[in-house]
Amino acid sequence: MRKPGSVRSMEEFGRIRLSRTFFMRDFLYSDIAAVEGMANVPDDPDLAVAAGRGLCENLLEPLQATFGRIAIRSAYRSPEVNGFGCAHFHNCGSNERNRGRHIWDRRSADGGMGAMATIVVPWLVDRLPLGATWQAMAWWVHDHLPYSELQFFPKLAAFNIGWHEKPRRHISSFVAPRGLLTKPGMENHDGDHRAHYAGFPAPAFA
Repeated sequence: MRKPGSVRSMEEFGRIRLSRTFFMRDFLYSDIAAVEGMANVPDDPDLAVAAGRGLCENLLEPLQATFGRIAIRSAYRSPEVNGFGCAHFHNCGSNERNRGRHIWDRRSADGGMGAMATIVVPWLVDRLPLGATWQAMAWWVHDHLPYSELQFFPKLAAFNIGWHEKPRRHISSFVAPRGLLTKPGMENHDGDHRAHYAGFPAPAFA
């Protein structure tokens, strides 16, 4: 597939279905691109679509089936958009770090394909005042889904969720308590974490 270079080809690209309820267009909006007049378009559309399908089918669809509608805050970023965001302190990591993460159409340094989105789960937002925590959502995902990375943020309990062919299984947070929650090799990584997410719904997927 060629890189979209016209309105019509961009419309067609946006219509590509990634999973049961998600289409490519859902992941192309960027605040940086909108304000700075950049085209947030992948150079390798086929790789972006394949990585996006991994993200949607394995992570986003199961989350949405269980918790109701999820909101996409940020997802695909072209190298131009991500590089600008990194250089101008717009909460973007370097292009090298984001290969196989927010930059879906670049493989990570290990050669693996991956994709990441920043999402908000309204179900969780509504329960934060009642005592729900980001850790509860983190452990629920850890126990039920084949994620690669989770990273939580203060506003609206938003979090990065990444899928990758070679998953890292790494969880961290910018919300107190900040830092690393788990990674392979830590004592808390394996086992049953149900006590951390009591009251959360059972998985609504096979």
